[in-house]
Amino acid sequence: MSTSWNRRDFLKFSLAAGAASGMSLTLPAQAADNTPKKGGHLKLGIDGAATTDLLDPATWISSYMMVVGCAWGDTLVRTDPASGKAIPGLAESWEGSEKSTRWVFTLRKGVLFHNGQPLTADDVVKTILRHRDPKSRSGVVAYLSSIQSATAEGDKITLTLNESNVDFPLVLSLWNLQIQPGGGVENPNAGIGTGPYRIVKFDAGVYTQLEKNPHDWDSGRGHVASAEVIAINDASSRVAALSTGKVHFISGLSPKIVALLKNGPVTVYNTPGRGHYTLPMMVDKPPFDNNDLRLALKYAIDRQQILDRVLGGYGSLGNDFPVNPAYPLFPADIPQRQYDAEKAAFHFKKSGYTGPIVLDVAEGAFPGAVDAATLFQLSAQQAGIKIDIRRQPDDGYWNNVWRNKPFCVSSWGTRLTQDLIYSLELGPTSASNETNFANPQFASLLKLARAEEDEAKRRALYHDIALIVRDEGGTLLPVFNNYLNASSKKLQGYTEDVGNDLSNGQVISRVWLNS
Repeated sequence: MSTSWNRRDFLKFSLAAGAASGMSLTLPAQAADNTPKKGGHLKLGIDGAATTDLLDPATWISSYMMVVGCAWGDTLVRTDPASGKAIPGLAESWEGSEKSTRWVFTLRKGVLFHNGQPLTADDVVKTILRHRDPKSRSGVVAYLSSIQSATAEGDKITLTLNESNVDFPLVLSLWNLQIQPGGGVENPNAGIGTGPYRIVKFDAGVYTQLEKNPHDWDSGRGHVASAEVIAINDASSRVAALSTGKVHFISGLSPKIVALLKNGPVTVYNTPGRGHYTLPMMVDKPPFDNNDLRLALKYAIDRQQILDRVLGGYGSLGNDFPVNPAYPLFPADIPQRQYDAEKAAFHFKKSGYTGPIVLDVAEGAFPGAVDAATLFQLSAQQAGIKIDIRRQPDDGYWNNVWRNKPFCVSSWGTRLTQDLIYSLELGPTSASNETNFANPQFASLLKLARAEEDEAKRRALYHDIALIVRDEGGTLLPVFNNYLNASSKKLQGYTEDVGNDLSNGQVISRVWLNS
């Protein structure tokens, strides 16, 4: 499968789009035609793929594998696209008791795996326990570490926690937790689930071919007959692929491209959310183990400039903690950190460090990542801080650079609660703790907030957590980004979802093609 769309193709399309008439940019919340059409072959160009990708859900960290995984798998709990609240998935219902430390889930009946095997409560328990095992290196292991026991009896799954968690059902909606036969213990890369599509072929870093699951338990999804998810990591090549009809849908639209598409024959989806870009500093690696140096870099970045020039205004300012006003109980009274060259210079001198700072960057980390790094380099220079930018290839970036280099660029999707995003991004046992942050006070407060049912007390706890992360952590978070994707006019039914980008990963199962 060729992905050789290049910048020449892109420029040709841009000119064509600019010359087109009678077309207009649309930023719809929902498609105009809400009557699904059945059939057709859907093609998507998605970023974030790597030749090292696996079908094992424990390993998924990119948007590409999120889209593929949500096509073939199902989670025990799903979320409402508009509210983010937990709704039934493979579990028909659930009930918490004993101060939210004991949860009983009732399994949906009559569900079959793609191999014809009936779904059982034992499959669910084994899936959860596999992801809970640190040896699995699952991206959600930190969320499951509180599970003390998991048992199956008939159609009931009982999970006992060693701490209260009032939001626990939402943990089981995370896209890594696709339920597999036997928990995926014997063959985690089988790609067999209960989802609307079956894997026909998976070629890591190239493409994935899918066909409709004829035994899907949910008749309200899976409208197209088949789909291809093509790996296109270069942003310009994705636009070229959309323009020439090679694909119907593309992810990760660069904000700069939106203006070029104003008169093009496409639909642009602009979805505000909780996604954000970071420059993680590993707090246990020199020179980033020095908090004054970390503060120097936090003051040396011009957030407004990055929002305006890199995101084109499609986003909002970040404040070095991974929560924005879209989250309930957001601590709005914490002052916004601004670019301040004098403070940056003060903390840099106080750190005692005098050498250059190496920043590893790949454009594939997020649209405009290299431009953002260059702007940071220039603003830091005004504070006497030298930033050396080291370009890295897009392919393999998330496996070879992220969490391996002490200072790089990164991006995060949405999580539905403050507890989930803090636990994932900064939890001491999280496999995705990109800064190696391990602050005992942070961990203690997070545990208290997780169990607190009183809203005022919970709000106060999250306030203190945000201050610790902002002032002591290794997270440099300049901006929250809107999700920008695009499709041909033929594609309908795209649903904005507060859960995550790409319709919470479920773009394939929700859209359809008009003839």
